[in-house]
Amino acid sequence: MLILARLARLAAFAIALFLASAGAPRAEPQHAIAMLGMPALPPGFTHFPYADPEAPKGGRLVLAALGSFDSLNPFIVRGNAPSAIRNLVFESLMVRSYDEPFTLYGLIAETIELAPDHGSVTFRIHPRARFSDGRPITPNDVIFSWQLLRDKGRPNHRTFYRKVLAAEVVDGNGVRFDLADRDDRELPLILGLMPVLPAHLVDIGTFEETTFQPPVGSGPYLVAEVKPGESILLKKNPDWWGRDLPVNRGLHNFDEQRFDYYRDTNTMFEAFKKGLYDLRVEDDPARWRTAYDFPAMQDGRLKREAFSYELPKPISAFVFNTRRPIFADVRVREALGCLFDFEWINANLFFSAYRRTTSFFEGSELAATGRPAGPAERALLARFPGAVRADILDGKWAPPRTDASGRDRAPIRKALALLAAAGWTIRDGTLVNAKGEPFAFETMVLTKEQERLALVYGRSLERAGIRMSVRIVDAAQFERRRNAFEFDMMPFTWLNSLSPGNEQAFYWGSAAADQPGSRNYMGVKSPALDAAIAALVAARTREELVAAARTIDRILQSGFYVLPLYHLPEQWVVRKTDLAHPPNGSLYGYVLESWWWSPRSN
Repeated sequence: MLILARLARLAAFAIALFLASAGAPRAEPQHAIAMLGMPALPPGFTHFPYADPEAPKGGRLVLAALGSFDSLNPFIVRGNAPSAIRNLVFESLMVRSYDEPFTLYGLIAETIELAPDHGSVTFRIHPRARFSDGRPITPNDVIFSWQLLRDKGRPNHRTFYRKVLAAEVVDGNGVRFDLADRDDRELPLILGLMPVLPAHLVDIGTFEETTFQPPVGSGPYLVAEVKPGESILLKKNPDWWGRDLPVNRGLHNFDEQRFDYYRDTNTMFEAFKKGLYDLRVEDDPARWRTAYDFPAMQDGRLKREAFSYELPKPISAFVFNTRRPIFADVRVREALGCLFDFEWINANLFFSAYRRTTSFFEGSELAATGRPAGPAERALLARFPGAVRADILDGKWAPPRTDASGRDRAPIRKALALLAAAGWTIRDGTLVNAKGEPFAFETMVLTKEQERLALVYGRSLERAGIRMSVRIVDAAQFERRRNAFEFDMMPFTWLNSLSPGNEQAFYWGSAAADQPGSRNYMGVKSPALDAAIAALVAARTREELVAAARTIDRILQSGFYVLPLYHLPEQWVVRKTDLAHPPNGSLYGYVLESWWWSPRSN
């Protein structure tokens, strides 16, 4: 019997060797990779549909930003760096198409090879790829960047890149990453979006320190001038290696881009009226309706446009820090949501232009609101009874509505009942617990608009005996306190895509709750949510991904971790009339990288 067993093992080994050498499927180089399905654009495509390859080049684009910056390193937690550095100075291995849910096309990596068993992914470096100092980008730069960001980068980098078992140079110009979790269908794409840093210039010992030293990347722009905290000027790299790649044709058309920083939104708007910057994204309905009657608008120097888009609408919310005992009870959080009078606020402050946000994937097929859970969702939740409320599971939940009078008592009665069940009662006009301690907390805000909304909400809370103070802080303090979870309540906006994945763990995962710099600001720790996120990243079909996303939505709704606010149905942009763009938009709406200066623009 022992001899027969050995012979059987030898036969199996011989068969395995034969399959590996003769019949086993092998990875083939591809020009693109899609999270699910196939890339929309074939090999040899000439440009993205939302770009005009004949777009004129030249000129300076001036944009405005709110707040300040104290670093030029966008890859670390410490400091606040301009987002333009990451987007315009550095490049990734591959680049996203804004016309598809989640598809990447080759950039620094000319091709990608995904093993059939998803156990590894290989990127082949484009032979022309260069950093702005002229040095070639090598596989060693890629491996260096992966190791550096895994060990010293932002929390999302550390989380994602630790899922790689090993990396090695293959065939001279390739980098193969061996993946720890073969069910994680998104990880190869996350690696494709990894920024590549120059190993010959980055000092590992000081990498985590803030700096104003202009960085060296491989992107279209160079840092030309920095006024710390005030402005940053980027100039087009005349030797940019990637200018003729299909993924770049018709994009990055300006010779210069300058970003001016303003301390508050009113000052920023007044600067726009004076023509100090060229384009403004508007999110205030009152300003959109009433404030654009100044001379530049009247004489045609400016133009207003509304762009449609198909992504989930942003989830803007007041965030409850559940690490604070006062917000630990879900009934308390639901009660505070009942006291937000959206109907009155929308009618009296915003010309009824906003829509109430009820889902973390609002306005998309991923949203659970109004939809009963299907069999796949119920199967995901089977191991976690009670993780989702019955009315939310059945798609029947909606936030309370008021009569918009500002005096509707029904939501207050519901809130007080929830608070009483949680041990809070009104005594002499003040809500107190069993120890007689008042219900009081602070809301941290960054802008005057946020302060105004918080003060209006605070007046509704006063009717229930709750005391909320509002503190406005500068951008640096806001960023520091937010990253360290040093707040009671604050406003924040999450952006989600049509193809959510590993970033959901960074937003809502249990491990991220104790990770400074993560976006799990509310501090949620839910095994059910962790399991749903795992199912999301392992999804093999669109149907599986939708079911997992809706499950995530239902669990978050059931926890009332945030007070969802509202969203605009469109993107509102005011631009100088000579600032032109292609006729085609994208799933993401307008794509500023595709715009250009033209006196003949409409």
